[in-house]
Amino acid sequence: MSAAQPAARGEEIVREEGAQLDFSQSMSYGDYLHLDELLGAQHPLSPTHNEMLFIIQHQTSELWLKLMLHELHAALDCVRADALQPAFKMLSRVSRIMEQLVHAWDVLATMTPSEYTALRPYLASSSGFQSWQYRCIEFRLGNKNAAMLRPHAHRPDHLATVEAAWRAPSLYDEALRLLARRGLPIPQTHLDRDWAQPYAAHAEVEQAWLTVYRSPEDHWDLYQLGEELVDLEDAFRLWRFRHVTTVERVIGFKRGTGGTGGVPYLRKMLDTVLFPELWTLRTDL
Repeated sequence: MSAAQPAARGEEIVREEGAQLDFSQSMSYGDYLHLDELLGAQHPLSPTHNEMLFIIQHQTSELWLKLMLHELHAALDCVRADALQPAFKMLSRVSRIMEQLVHAWDVLATMTPSEYTALRPYLASSSGFQSWQYRCIEFRLGNKNAAMLRPHAHRPDHLATVEAAWRAPSLYDEALRLLARRGLPIPQTHLDRDWAQPYAAHAEVEQAWLTVYRSPEDHWDLYQLGEELVDLEDAFRLWRFRHVTTVERVIGFKRGTGGTGGVPYLRKMLDTVLFPELWTLRTDL
């Protein structure tokens, strides 16, 4: 075979591939993902180099929160319908999303205090504290607090969404209702209550979970549900811890731009327990 033949074959492959690479008549990658809009959504207000990092950090976090809400809504529906196998997949995915959000703080932590100080005046009163998606996630996970509706009052559309999540049964509420449907003794006070009120731990609820954990072979799917919930809260705790340490590293003990107490407020949030009986039962097993 002459040297000209491989070259000719190479040119033929290039022509064939080129014909397949014309996306002018079909949907392209950028079309499907609306990349023009997505990549054009960063509009720095300051002359500082680091603002692009700050914007993209928070925009990507909001995209992950959107997916998390999508999975949580579906998981809640599955638990209500006693369809636990698909719920397990969704809850596991939520935990993995939370891991992504934990590692996102590593990138933001590359911003030094002096770099953030140069950026901060341009943020005005905007703050992650005002994220309506995050608030819906907290409410869906059971951290109910009526005061947390106020940061969203300036957007009636978002307020309505957040308030609906506040008034609805949480993921843990639905898990307890499922235990009751399976014949486990959940007190009526925890099956028919004002869902907008914070959850209060109860000794009888712990006993119901202890029944599951002491005989997992008899209640395997409920046992797995309990562990999926613990995985989720474990990941959520790590996210909160990484949040407070990053904030302290970058701004110290200054107040947050949204009016919160900053680090002291975030440290208080570290004490929040979403699924209390699933943690206390470990001491009593």
